[in-house]
Parts: sequence; C-alpha cells; structure tokens
Amino acid sequence: MGKPVDPPEGTGAEVIALRDALEERYLAYALSTIMHRALPDARDGLKPVHRRLLFAMRMLKLDPGQAFKKCARVVGDVIGKYHPHGDQAVYDAMVRLAQDFAQRYPLVEGQGNFGNIDGDNAAAYRYTEARLTEVARLILDGIDEDAVDFRPTYNGEDEEPIVLPGAFPNLLANGSQGIAVGMATSIPPHNAAELCGAAIALIDDANASLETLMSHVPGPDFPTGGIIVEPRASLAEMYRTGRGSVRTRARWHKEDTGRGSYVVVVTEIPYNVQKSRLIEKIAELLNEKKLPLLADVRDESAEDIRIVLEPRARTVEAELLMEALFKLTELESRFSVNMNVLIDGKVPKVVGLAEMLKAWLEHRREVLLRRSRHRLGKIDARLEILGGLIIAFLNLDEVIRIIREEDEPKPVLMKRFEITDIQANAILDTRLRQLRKLEEMELRREHEELTKEKASIEALLASEAKQWKTVRWEIGEVAKTFSKETPLGKRRSDFGEVGDVAVDVTEALIEREPITVVVTQKGWIRALKGHGVDLTNLQFKGDDGLAFAFPTETTAKVLLLASDGKAFTLDASKLPGGRGFGEPIRLMVDLDAEAEIMAAFPYSAGAKRLVAARDARGFIVSEDDLVANTRKGRQVMNLDDARLWRVIPVEGDMVAVVGENRKLLAFPLSEMPEMPRGKGVRIQRYKEGGLADIKTFAAATGLTWQDSSGRTFTLKGDDLAEWLGHRAEAGRLPPKGFPRSNRFTG
Repeated sequence: MGKPVDPPEGTGAEVIALRDALEERYLAYALSTIMHRALPDARDGLKPVHRRLLFAMRMLKLDPGQAFKKCARVVGDVIGKYHPHGDQAVYDAMVRLAQDFAQRYPLVEGQGNFGNIDGDNAAAYRYTEARLTEVARLILDGIDEDAVDFRPTYNGEDEEPIVLPGAFPNLLANGSQGIAVGMATSIPPHNAAELCGAAIALIDDANASLETLMSHVPGPDFPTGGIIVEPRASLAEMYRTGRGSVRTRARWHKEDTGRGSYVVVVTEIPYNVQKSRLIEKIAELLNEKKLPLLADVRDESAEDIRIVLEPRARTVEAELLMEALFKLTELESRFSVNMNVLIDGKVPKVVGLAEMLKAWLEHRREVLLRRSRHRLGKIDARLEILGGLIIAFLNLDEVIRIIREEDEPKPVLMKRFEITDIQANAILDTRLRQLRKLEEMELRREHEELTKEKASIEALLASEAKQWKTVRWEIGEVAKTFSKETPLGKRRSDFGEVGDVAVDVTEALIEREPITVVVTQKGWIRALKGHGVDLTNLQFKGDDGLAFAFPTETTAKVLLLASDGKAFTLDASKLPGGRGFGEPIRLMVDLDAEAEIMAAFPYSAGAKRLVAARDARGFIVSEDDLVANTRKGRQVMNLDDARLWRVIPVEGDMVAVVGENRKLLAFPLSEMPEMPRGKGVRIQRYKEGGLADIKTFAAATGLTWQDSSGRTFTLKGDDLAEWLGHRAEAGRLPPKGFPRSNRFTG
C-alpha cells in the first residue's frame, strides 16, 4: 500500500456553500436528463438512445432488405461508441422500437422473440436479430449528404448526428413517453398519412386553423386499435394547448352461441394495457363478486387478441355488461397527453399540434437546403474534373507526350493547358485504357446534364416558394407510401361515443318487485312484500313503534337522513324481509351513537327536498345530492348546536312554517336557496324556542292542515293574506282550529 495522501494545507481547500454546490449539481443533472434522456426532439421525434440505435444500425449496414444481424452486435456498438449506459436499457429501447403493439410504425424489424402484448419480455440479445425498417430508412435518409450536424461522441473517437434528417413525421406518428426532472412528456401515436395531410395544409396556409388541421388529424391512432370515446371538443383543446387526455375503450362484439345465449368477444384493447394483467384483474373482480353480470372470462388469443366474456344469464344486456367492465377494468383506459418536446434540440416546451408540425416542416426545409448545397459542391467538383478531361481528350497526343517526356508532368500540364491542380491530378490518374474510351460526346453530355442540375439547385436555393414546393412533394410521397390503403397505414383506432347506459349494473340481476319499507322509532328497518300493506298488525320489539313506512320497489334506493345532518343510502333489494323485526340501521351504515333517523324515503332522480334544522335554518337540496356511496354517508347539513328536524318534499310554490312559539308564516318558495350542502338560511325568526313544523304548498290550492280529530282546514286567497310575508320574518298567531301540537298533520 502507498502512503496516504494528506489533504492540502491552508488555502488549498475551497469553501463552497452546501446550497450552492447542491443547486449547481442538481441543475446539471436535471439538464442532462431533460436534454439527453427523457424528452424527444421535435424535429425527428427521437430521444438520444433511439437516435444512436438507428445510427449504429445504419453504420452496421442493417438497411431494409439487408441480412439481419444479432442484436448483441448492435447493443455492443451503441454502448461502446455512442451511448455509455447499461446494455439492458439500450436493448429494452431497441425491443420497444420493434414491437408493433408498442410502436405505431416500428423502426426496427426483429427476428426472434421480441416480447408480446401480455407483457412477457423479449429473449436475450444473443438470440435475437434485427435490421432497420423502411420508416427508419426514411428518418435516416440524407445523413451522408451533410443534412444534419454531427458532434464528437462521448470519448471523442467518433462522430454522431445531433439530429436525424427525419423524412417521416415520427414524433407524432409513433408518439413518445418520458419522465425528466420536473417535467414529463406523453405524446400519443397518430396516423402518418393524416399527419402528412395536415403538414401539407400548413405548407399551403401557414395560418391554417385548428379546425382545418383536425379535418386531417381527427385524433390519435393507437397501434392496438380500440375505440376513442373522447369528445371532439376535448381533443381540439388537447391539440390547441398540448395538454389533455384521450379516453379509449376496447373493441368488442356479440357472438351468438345458440338457444338465445351469447358471449362478448374483445378483439382490441387500449394502448399500453398488458393483456395478461387485464384478464387477471377481471378474474379477481369476478372472485370478489364485484362483477355480478359476468359468469366467466377466457383468453382464447393466438396471433390476434380474443378475450371471451360470458354473461351470468342470457337476459343480461351486452351493453350493460360492458359498461360495468369499462367502469371497473382497463378495458377503458385514459391516455394522459402532455406534448412536451425539445424545440431545436435545446428548449423544452409544451406545444400544440400546429407548432409541432411546423417544427418538423422547418427541419425538413433546412435538411433540403443542406442536401442541395452538398449536392452543389459535388457537382462543382465533378464539373471541374470534367473540364480537365475534355481538355485532355482534345489534346490527347500532347498530354501523352508531356507525361512521357517530362520528369514532373503535373506543373507542365497545368502551365501548358491552364488547368487547376485537381484537373491535372484527374488527368494523371486516368489510365491509358480509359483514355482510349474517353469520348468527347459522352463527356460533354455529362457536363451539360450536371450544368442543368446545378442551375436547378441554384434556383431552388434562391426561391423559398420552390423550397416549400419540394418539401410538399417529399411529404406527399411519404403520404403515398403510408396511405390508408396500405396494411401499415390503415387507421386502427376508430371514434365512438359513450352510450347512455347509466343504469346501476346490480339492477340488472334484481327482479323488480313491489315492497313496503318500514322504519321504526328506534332505527330498525325491514321490507314487506307488496304495496297497500295493513300496518296496524305490525309487531315491534319491546316499546318500539312505527316511525316511517312507504311503498317502493326492490330496484330502488332508500335515502335516510339523520339528526346530525348526514344522509345515508341503502339498496332496497338488500333490506331484511318482513317476517321478523328487521335489522338495526346501525349495522348497515355508520350512524353516530346520539343520532336518530329523522326521515326515510325512496330516492327519485331529480326530485327536491327542503331540509330544516331545529333552529329554523334550512335550504332546498336535490335528492341526487343526498345519495351516498359509502357506509359513512354524506354530510348534507352543517349543524351547530341544533339538529336536523324536518325533511319534506318540495311541491308547489310556497312555504309555510310554524314555530314552537305558535307563530305561523307563509312565503314564496323562491326565497329558499338550493344547494348541495351547507348550513342554510334563516327560515323564521324567534325570540326563543325553535321550529315546530314546515311544509310546502301551491298558492292556488291553499295551505291545508288536519286537527286532532282528523278534520281538514284550508287557507287560501284573501284568508291566507294575513300570514303571507317573507323568509326570516316572525309570523303571526295561527287561525282558530290550528292544532295545539303546532303540526300541520294534527
């Protein structure tokens, strides 16, 4: 062992604040992740690892139609020359580029096991082989013609492209997903032919509206197909802002199995959903009895997806069964969209559809200009050589004499024929047998053709209109190659709307029967069969008695409101039968120890109730807002020291309220606010005491009540005028005949 090194003495140590050191290092890490790992470039739609993979495969001559080579060879070249990261990470990226269920337009053509939609991994890279696809060839097209800038690789030994020429709209066609530091990207795949159509529309009119672009690109096109059920307005907002989501459902159809029975067959599942995990989830829900409409699920997939769903009974509607599955499983999936890309390879930015296409188009124009200038340089060099060869042909004997007799023929040739160094070298490099073959017509024809090509390229470089026309033609050719008539270009995802099947799936298995629900004073509940039941013979436990009774059906929901302002929901089909005393409500819901049931009634969609507390505060609430999905219930009324006292149906246009002080007040119902929950407003003012009773009525029919003898009284018109007022007033003593109990029902 060597001698340990002592730390530097005195001023040798540099003192840096920990915060500054951390900020600097974390920023460097964040920038590295954003720029060189997670976000794709808007121009070629590739992250560095994918760009390096394609370039390495190009350097290995793995073009379409060439022989396959082992993936180990490709991975070795990528990590050895360009991308100093783990081999498995690089191979995983390569595998994904070859999977037709992950990539809408695969960039790698694989041979061997490259994984499957069940989520199984690919075979090790020593077993698999690969080459580039036609799509990848298009993205690389022109890379040898100075189309893009190169930079030194990480070790300085080689060079790699900063961006690829990208003749294919890869960013939107294949999409991209990645998580950087402080930002992420998630771009769905699209149809290439549609993207080319939108790009051409932008070339024709740089200010083309989003509506125009969406006439070409109506929405994403996922490799696994499915039905996109996202509303068009939502998709338009996504394409405008670059943020949103796309809701996709599996594609399914009914198959008759004879004798009125059927099965549902799923043939396409949403993007990025593993089939095996999906089926496991359905089976799990089936075992937990959370899918009452489903009897069995089978995976009969071979090359294509075929998931067979067997309904519990032939009477179950297929649409209802599927709605339940869409709600609970990944047969319906939401793809989050956040179109965050690197603009010009430098600036991360969330962009919309138009800006993304414009970034690609500008890149295509830049590539065209660079390739044209490169070609121009090649033509100039060839024209110079041709000029020298023509001179040599015209003076062949003199050229031969100089070469034979002169010790240094090159300077003599240059001086004698006034030619350049390059032309002299070309003449000297020409073999004798080629000199014989040289024909003036052939040389002049090539010279003329190249001169014409040079003129056309110079005209192109001088005219922006011609440049865009050429870019438009190139994009048109790509659109033809991947048109919707081709197997690869055909649209896979269709558009649909969510059907209006908002029925509770459990209802489908419940027979609709009339019942009468009975709730006792001490909070026991039961359901008697039929309507019009004689309640006088009902038996109760101990000193318990009847509190509420009402007719309904087994498919209904029963709403309960407690004195602490909470609402609870019970399924009528799950209520105990009427043979015994029933069961305590507390076993079914989490009712507080001090709370009592103050109201019970069947739920009616859209109906309204007036809720009032003992301190004469209240409001109108929709029964839809009273439905609670859990045992804990829903807090509807916020109460201080008071308690919920009355819950009455809203009928008519007036409210009548009577206090414990025996003051009666009537006022318009419109003065009561409607809200989903809250404390409410003052209904009637008291010096002491609280609210005794409240009811709603129609002004036309008048206010009615019953006395203790069962007689009915009615106040309306001028007779009622004395008690008419506004909410929160005190009211007046009621007329003669009003019950001493201060209740409208006697």
